Amino acid sequence: MPKFVVEADGGSRGNPGPAGYGAVVSDAATGETLAEAAEYIGVATNNVAEYKGLIAGLKAAYALDPGASVLVRMDSKLVVEQMSGRWKIKHPDMKPLAAAAGRIYPASSVTYEWIPRERNKHADRLANEAMDAGKQGRQWEPGRSAAELGAREPAAARVAGDAAAGAAKARAALAATSASAAVPGEATATSAAPPVGWAAPADLGAPATFVLLRHGETALTPEKRFSGSGGSDPVLSAVGRRQAEATAAALAARGTVQEIVSSPLKRCRETAETVAARLGLDVRIEDGLRETDFGAWEGLTFAEVQERYADDLHTWLTSAKAAPTGGGESFAAVARRVAAARDRLLAGAAGRTVLLVTHVTPIKTLVRLALGAPPESLFRMELSAASVSAVAYYADGNASVRLLNDTSHLRA
Repeated sequence: MPKFVVEADGGSRGNPGPAGYGAVVSDAATGETLAEAAEYIGVATNNVAEYKGLIAGLKAAYALDPGASVLVRMDSKLVVEQMSGRWKIKHPDMKPLAAAAGRIYPASSVTYEWIPRERNKHADRLANEAMDAGKQGRQWEPGRSAAELGAREPAAARVAGDAAAGAAKARAALAATSASAAVPGEATATSAAPPVGWAAPADLGAPATFVLLRHGETALTPEKRFSGSGGSDPVLSAVGRRQAEATAAALAARGTVQEIVSSPLKRCRETAETVAARLGLDVRIEDGLRETDFGAWEGLTFAEVQERYADDLHTWLTSAKAAPTGGGESFAAVARRVAAARDRLLAGAAGRTVLLVTHVTPIKTLVRLALGAPPESLFRMELSAASVSAVAYYADGNASVRLLNDTSHLRA
C-alpha cells in the first residue's frame, strides 16, 4: 500500500486577516515531493487557514492514490489533536472544516503527528507565497513567488505535481480542493474559471464574485409588507439578528469574503456589521444597493395595495416602467441604479470575493441582468430573508449565476 506524507500549514496576518494555506504531498519512502497546493483565501483566522491547508493536502493525496495510507504532519497542535479525536471541536467555525477533512480518506487510513514549526518550512513557505500573491492581487503559481510574478496577469492557482505520472492526478485534485471550502458556486483562488458559453475561451481569468446576501428579518418581513427605501427603515427583529449571526458564522467558516458592501438602510447595515465583526472587515456603504421606493405602498400588504390601488398595481405588475402610487420607483429605474452600482463595484474587483448586503429587488435585478432575463423574471424568483446568492463576473463581460436563495446556513 502506498504511503504519503502530507505537510500542511496556514497563516493569517491579523488573525483574522489576509490568510492563505500551503500543503505538500511527498512519498513516505523516498521523500520525493509529489504535489503542492497553496491558496490565498481572503480574510480568515489562523485556524481556518490551517484546516483548509489540511483539506487541500488530503485531497491532493487522494487524487494521487485513494487507497494510500497518509501521515499528516502539522505544527498546529489544535488541528492535530482535534483530528486525532483527543480534543473536542467546540468552535462552530471549525466543525464543518474538520468534517470536510475527515470525509476525504477513511479514518483508519490517516494518522496525525505534531511537528515544530521549523520542521514544517515547506508548507509554511507555500502559505506565505500564497498570501504575498494575494496581497498583490495575484494568484499563487507553483514554484513562483509573488515577487517573481511581477506584472503577469493572474493565473488560476493550481495543484502542481512533478513530471511523474502522478502529476496529472495531482493537478486534477485542484477542483475538489476548492469546492469544499467556499460558498457553493463562489469563485476561489484554486478553481479555474469555467468558460461562459460554448464559444468562450478556455481561460477567462479569475472572476470578480459578488456574494449577494439579503438582510435578516424585520418586523415587516413575516407579514409580507412592502418595505422599501421610502418607508420607516425598520431594524432587524430578534429573528433577523439570529439570522445575521448564523450567516456570519457560515461565511467565517468558509473564509472567502474579502470585502463587504452594504445598502444604507438600517436592516442591511445591521446584517453587514454582524458579518464584518466576525470577519474582521469594514463595511462600505453603496447607495445604489438600496431597496425600491414603493411610494404610497410602503408598509402595506399586497392585499391592501390591491384593495386601495388596484389599477396602479395591475400596471406595475405588467410594465417595468410603471412606478408604485405616490412617486415610487419603477423596476426600470431600479435596474439602471443597480447596474451602475454593479459597475462601480466591479472596477478593480477581478479575482476578489465581495459580499453585497442588500434587498430583494437589487439581488433579483443583479441575477436577472446576469442571466439576460426579461424584467418579468423578477416575479419568478424567491429570495428568503438572510439568503445567499452568488454571481461571478468575467473580464470579457460575461456573468455566471452560481447560487440562488441558499438558506442552508440557517438550518444548521
